[in-house]
This record gives sequence, structure tokens and C-alpha cells, in this order.
Amino acid sequence: MVALWTWDGHAPRRAPKHLGEVETLALAVPNRDGIGVTDVECALVEPERLCTLAIENPGESIHLLRQALETDVEARRLPTAAHAVPNATGTAIVSAGRALRALRSTVTLDAELRSGLKAELRPYQARGITWLRETTAAHGGAVLADEMGLGKTVQAIGYLLGKSGDGPQLVVCPTSLVGNWTHEIERFAPGLRAVAWRGGDAPAADTGTVVVTGYPTLRGHGQALAGQHWASVVFDEAQMLKNPRTQVARAARTLSADARVALTGTPVENHLDELWALLNLVVPQEFTHKAQFRRRFGRPISEGSAHAVLRLRDALEPIVLGRRKSQVAASLPPKIHTDLVCDLSAEQEALYDRLLDAAEAAGFGTGAQRHTRVLSVLTELKQVCNHPGLITGELDELLGRSGKFDVCSDILANNLEVNAPTLVFTQYRRTGELLVRHCAEEFGVRAPFFHGGLDHEERGRIVAEFQSPDGPPILILSLRAAGTGLTLTRAADVVHYDRWWNPAVEAQASDRAHRIGQTRTVTVTTLTSGTTIEEHIAGMHDRKSALTDLTDAAGVAELARLDDERLLELLRRKRGN
Repeated sequence: MVALWTWDGHAPRRAPKHLGEVETLALAVPNRDGIGVTDVECALVEPERLCTLAIENPGESIHLLRQALETDVEARRLPTAAHAVPNATGTAIVSAGRALRALRSTVTLDAELRSGLKAELRPYQARGITWLRETTAAHGGAVLADEMGLGKTVQAIGYLLGKSGDGPQLVVCPTSLVGNWTHEIERFAPGLRAVAWRGGDAPAADTGTVVVTGYPTLRGHGQALAGQHWASVVFDEAQMLKNPRTQVARAARTLSADARVALTGTPVENHLDELWALLNLVVPQEFTHKAQFRRRFGRPISEGSAHAVLRLRDALEPIVLGRRKSQVAASLPPKIHTDLVCDLSAEQEALYDRLLDAAEAAGFGTGAQRHTRVLSVLTELKQVCNHPGLITGELDELLGRSGKFDVCSDILANNLEVNAPTLVFTQYRRTGELLVRHCAEEFGVRAPFFHGGLDHEERGRIVAEFQSPDGPPILILSLRAAGTGLTLTRAADVVHYDRWWNPAVEAQASDRAHRIGQTRTVTVTTLTSGTTIEEHIAGMHDRKSALTDLTDAAGVAELARLDDERLLELLRRKRGN
């Protein structure tokens, strides 16, 4: 983004009106003592709009930046006002050359990716891809630490697309997200060939191929991957490698690659040693010794040294890029929708297939009996997608058995780390109770459950408690009981744990957070179990099929009208997905 600001000859004034979203940025400006870092009110605009905006009394910096977008303006001609962004310690500013390179490369990349990347990039996302290219070229690695919901995945795919001619590439992620990564690569970069690898013989990888595998597979079959040289390796949810002594972290370090990229919304969860572990993974030549890192940063920061914090920010600036929604608000819509396809665990796959085989053997009947039988089978299959223990009754251990449950747990852990209150909607009472139990056992957090079994007084108490500034960080809600009429604007993160037939019902639930009084961009994440009936439901959403009357009952009735062969085809797992 380009920040436009005004100057009265002595000090900054208010941002120019009606040009773009207004944000307050720290800039280096003249003051009585020379030059100092001051908060300046700015209007943020996309680079491509800069040349066409009607700006009253544009200064020399605007004239030259406009020329730079159309001709080859030399960096030394830019006045300081055009690149007055200070470093973390306030001792230097971005050079004119770097500012121009960032501006031109972002615009150039945006144009370049229009043909290969099937996504509408926001300006900060285009800049993120450019930054990944520049940083990996200069340092051999990078950490993209954008807040959840800002599109780290699509930025990483844009980066992989730009490196596709350099050789095979590798993505390592949580097992439950392997299918989502292959799905997103096929969706956003059809020119790349995505291959999900779950162990066995070394994957056949050549130029233009992106191999996607899970952390457990890396841990157990890392030698097969270490025998291949990769143009790039991307570690998604890289905080899973925060302990360098674990087998999976050691396996990650054996991978031979020209560039390593870590994606994480929480580069530090508990202490700075975790940050060192990530930096040592992606740029080991620059962050080699843990003892030195502790001496320079860890110990003085733990003792309260503000200067050490600034020094650390300065050291991280070339390697780590982390934007928050508040920083890029000008280019964000009121709601960000993220659809995650979650892989089934082996237990879920076996149980799903066994239940469907039993249903096929028993038959679906005819007439009213058929409708009841289809509803019963659907409910069982959707419960398996949520957690297999809901069917088997084995609920001693919750994590590691449901891809969707594990992904939801990761989202909640991330949001707790960054202090982002979260709403989680589910259709099923027992699923909600499992999530409440998990929040207590895993995070030590009491998460209220808003459901239809509560009386009016209890419901009002839960809403008032959640809306209070020190309310609970997580609220679990029944989709039916909480889909309308509530205001829950303390949360800007919404998770739909299971899929409802009618997308309008999900949208109404999301609007509990996206209402008058909400001052932040709302992130809505939907979880879909890949290869299952949930993908069929998600497909109906994508096609906006019969939105006006597609209720839960109507969706079941539509399936019940199908013959057995077609019905089973929709219900069976699509193993090739």
C-alpha cells in the first residue's frame, strides 16, 4: 500500500480526505531535535490507484512515485518523505532504493501472477509473495507470520508457482491439512502438479511438482524425502517444529533445499527459544547458536529490557514478515471466508466405510421409511466426520483421531495465543460438549456452551459474560439455538465446525459477530472433512443450489429421492480426491 499524508511545513496534519482507509503509521519526520519517529495519520491506497487519484496539492514525492510506476525513475531522486518508514529501533529508515524495488516488484508480480495464479490478490498478499522471493533469494529462508485469516496459504502457493521452474518442491503440514493443501494448489495454481505423499517409496518428483506430506510422515519416512534435493520446502503451522530436539524437527533439518519457508501465526507460543528454533531451521547460517541468541535477546528481554526487544525486532525484520488484520485493514473486506478441507484419520476412514457398508447391506427402504433411514445414515456419517468417538463411545483420548477436531484445536490454540475471542458453531449437542471438554483439558479454559437446552435467563447470562471485556476467550454455540438474534461482537473469529445444508443458516450464524458494533474484520472459517458427504454439501454451497428453500429437511429429502446407486455414490468416500 502507498500511505498518503500531509505536512503543514512544521508538523504532519490529518490524512487527506476521501482517498482511502485511514491508518496511523509510525514515520520518520522532522521535529525540533532533527528527525524523530512520530505517529502520522495516513490514507492508504493501492499502488495501481495512485496514478488515477485526484489528489489536491500533491507533493514531489507523489509526483515521483507516480512516475516510478510508469517510467524508470532513479531511486536517488525520491525525497525522504517517500520512504520515511523507520526500522524497529528508530535508528534508520527504509532506503529509497528498497522502497522503489518493493513498489515495482509488487506491481510487476501482481501482473505476472494474473495468468498463473487463479486468485484475486490483495495488495499485502502480492507484497508477501514478492517478499518471500526476495528474502529467500537473499537469505535462503523466510518466516511468514501473518495473522490467521490473511491468506498465508495463497501467498505460499504464489511463491511456489514462481519457483516452479527451479525443480520439485515440498510442503510439510499437519496430516489433517494434506488434502487441503493439494486442493488449494489445484484450485489456485493449476499449472502446478500437487502430489499427496503418505509414505512408502520416495515420491516421484520433477520440475513443476509440489509434494505435500504430513509431519508424522516426515518423522517416519524422512530419509526418503532427504534423498531428494528440493527447490523449496514450505513448513506450514511451523510452530510444530518449535522443539529442535524432537524427531520431526530433526527430520526437517535433514531436508536438502535451496530455500526454506516457515508459515506460522504464532512464531512464539511460550518462550523465545521457540523463535530461535524456527530461525535456525530456515536461516541456520544467521541464527546458529542458541546460547548466543539467549545472551543477546532471551535473557535481557526476560529481565524487562525494552532496548533488547527493539534489537530483536531489528534482527528479525529481514527474515520475518508478520502483518495483523489491523495493519492491512484498508485492503480487507468486512468478512474473510476461509474454507479448510480436513483429512480423515485412519480410524475415521475405517469407521465411515464400515457404517456405509452396513447401511448398504440393510437397504434404505421406500417412502417415509426411506427418508428416516437416509437421515439416520447421514447423521452417523457426519458424526464420524466430527469425531469417531461420537459413534464408538471411546472418548478417553480426543486428539489425533479426527482431522477436523485437530484442525479446530490448532485454530483455538492460535487464537488463544493472540488473544482473539472465538465463536465455534456446531449442529450437534454432543460435539459441542466434546469441544467444551477439550478446551478445559487442553487449554485450561472454561468455554460456555450456548444451546437449546438452556432457559432464557441462562442464555442471557452467557451472552453478557462473553461480551464483557474479560469474558471467556471461546464460546461454543449450537447453530440452531444461536443462529439469529444474538450480538457477539467481542469475537471477530468464527469457526463452523460442521456443514449445514443451507449456506444462509451459516451466514446468519456468522453475523452474530459481523454486526453493528464490530470494528474489526471478521474471519469465518468452515471445516469440511475431505472425501466425504461433507464435500457434497460444500459443493452445493459453491453452486448456490436452491438457496431460498434448502433447509436441512429439504437437503435430506433431495438425497432420499435418489436411487440407491446414486445415493451411495454421493455418500461413499472419494478415495481419489
